[in-house]
Amino acid sequence: MLTHLSVRHFATVDQLELEPESGLTVISGETGAGKSVLIDALSLTLGERADSTVVRPGCERAEVLASFTVANHAQARAWLEERELDNGDDCLLRRTVRADGRSRAYINGTPAPLADVRQLGELLISIHSQHEHQALLHRDTHRQLLDNFAGASDLAASVRNAWRQWQQARQEHDQALTGAREQNERQELLRFQLDELDALSLAEGELAELDQEQQRLGHADALIRLCQQSVAALYDGEEGTCNDQLGQIRHWLEEARDHDNALSEALDTVESARLQVEAAAEALRHYLDRLDLDPERLAQVEERLGQAYSLARKHRVRPEELVEHHQQLAREVDTLEHFDEHLEALAKAEQDAQEHYMSEARKLSKARKTAATTLTRQIATQLKALGMKAARLETVVEDDGPGAEGLDLVEFRFSANPGQPLRPLAKVASGGELSRVSLAIQVICARNLTVPSLVFDEVDVGVGGGVAEIVGRLLRELGEHAQVLCITHQAQVASQGHQHWQVHKIQGKNTTRTRIQPLAPDARVEELARMLGGVEITDSTLAHAREMLEKGQEVA
Repeated sequence: MLTHLSVRHFATVDQLELEPESGLTVISGETGAGKSVLIDALSLTLGERADSTVVRPGCERAEVLASFTVANHAQARAWLEERELDNGDDCLLRRTVRADGRSRAYINGTPAPLADVRQLGELLISIHSQHEHQALLHRDTHRQLLDNFAGASDLAASVRNAWRQWQQARQEHDQALTGAREQNERQELLRFQLDELDALSLAEGELAELDQEQQRLGHADALIRLCQQSVAALYDGEEGTCNDQLGQIRHWLEEARDHDNALSEALDTVESARLQVEAAAEALRHYLDRLDLDPERLAQVEERLGQAYSLARKHRVRPEELVEHHQQLAREVDTLEHFDEHLEALAKAEQDAQEHYMSEARKLSKARKTAATTLTRQIATQLKALGMKAARLETVVEDDGPGAEGLDLVEFRFSANPGQPLRPLAKVASGGELSRVSLAIQVICARNLTVPSLVFDEVDVGVGGGVAEIVGRLLRELGEHAQVLCITHQAQVASQGHQHWQVHKIQGKNTTRTRIQPLAPDARVEELARMLGGVEITDSTLAHAREMLEKGQEVA
C-alpha cells in the first residue's frame, strides 16, 4: 500500500508530505484549496505525461516521491525482481519535471521508461476520477470494465494479438493471390535475366581474382623487366651485387672476429642477410618462370570482366553484388515455379491464425457472458442502496462478428423508471443518474481489483443526504479490504473515514501555498461542520457534525 507521498514545487505546492494509513482516509478542503493537486502529483509518479506547467513558478523543477510497501504483494515483488529493481519490502517511485518540460522517472532509484512506471503503477494503485462517469458514455469503457471485472484482461490482450496475426496472415495471402495474376509475366522476365547470369556463371570472389589477373597480364612486360633487374642486382649480376658485397663484408668480419669475439653477433646478422638475399633472388626466378606475355589470356580476362560489368549495369547492382543478385533471382524463380505450394502454405497459415483467434475469442465471450450476469446483479444491489430503487441496468453481451476486441458488443443498458424499456446508458441517463451508476460500477470493480490501494477523486459528486451516507459506507467497507483514499466535499462521506486530512491554501502577497494536515477528533468536528454549510457555524451545526462523526465511526 501507499505509505508516503512527498510533493515539492508542484503547482501550488511548495512542500507537502502525506503518510496515509490503512483503511479509509478522507481528504477534504474548500473548493480551490488544491485537493486535486494531490491526485495530479500521484498520477505523475505513476507515469502520466507532464509538461512545464506543473512546475511551481520560480522553481527549477517539481519532484514527487511515492513510497509503497510490497511485503504482501507477490505480483509487484515478482515484477520488480524480474527486472532486478527489487528493494526488499519497499518500492519507491520518483518523478521529476524541469521548468523546460523535460522529465525523468525512477523506480527504486533506477531511471526507468514511463511505460515501465505505468505498468508497475497499475499493480500498486488504482485511481478513480470524478470524471469517470463521462467515460460510461462510450461502449469501449463498458467492455473494458466487464473484462476487468471478469479477470479477463490478459485473455482480451491475447485476442487482440491473435486478431493482428490473423489479419496479417490474411493480408499476405491476399497479396499473393493478387500477385498470382502477374506471375507468368514476372517469371518470364526473371528466367531471361537468370539465363544471362547462368551463362556468365560468375563464382564467389572470381571478380576480384579477374581484376588482379588483368592487372598482372596487362603489365607483364614491366613486371618481367623489373624482376630481372632485381635478380641481377641481388645475385646474378656480373659484379657489385648485394650477394657479392655481403660476402666481402662477411670475410672482413670473420678476420675482425679473430681479434674481438664481440663481433660474432654482427657477423651472424650479415650472414643471415646474405641468405635472405639469396632466397629473394630464388623467389624472383620462380616468379619469372611462371610469368609469360600471354595476350590471348589477357583478352579472355578482359572480355569476361566486360561481361560482368555490363550485366551489373543492366541489373542495376554493383559488380561485386552480382553473385548475390544471381542467387536472389534464382530463389525468386524457384518460389514462382513452386507458387502453388506457396499459396497453399499461406492459405494454411491464414486458416490456422483464424482458428486460433476464434478459439481465444470464444473463451473471452464465455468469460464475458458469465461475468455479465454477476455484474448486473451486483450493480442492481448497489443502485438500490444509492437510492435508485426502480432503476435497472443490464450488462448486455451480444454477437457482433469478429474484431480486434473479440466477437461481442458489450453495452450497459439502463432504465430509470418502471415500465421504461432498457436503452443504451448514454441515451437515457441524466447527469445525476450517470454519476450514481458510475459510482456503483467503480465500487464493484474496485472489489475485484488486486491492487492494494484505491483512490477516489470526488466520485460522490451529484449526491447528498442519505445517498451520500451510503456512499461513505461503501467506501469504508472497501477500506476494510484495501487502502482507500477519497477526496470529498460531502460531510456524510468524510464522517466515515478512519482518518481525515484537511487541505487548505495559504495566500501571501505574491505567493499561494497548499498545505495538508491530519485532523484530531475535535478538528474533524469543526471541518464536518464547515462541510455541512451555512454562513455561520452554530452550536447546533457543531452538534450535528459531532453526531455524524460518532455515527460514522460506529459503522462496522
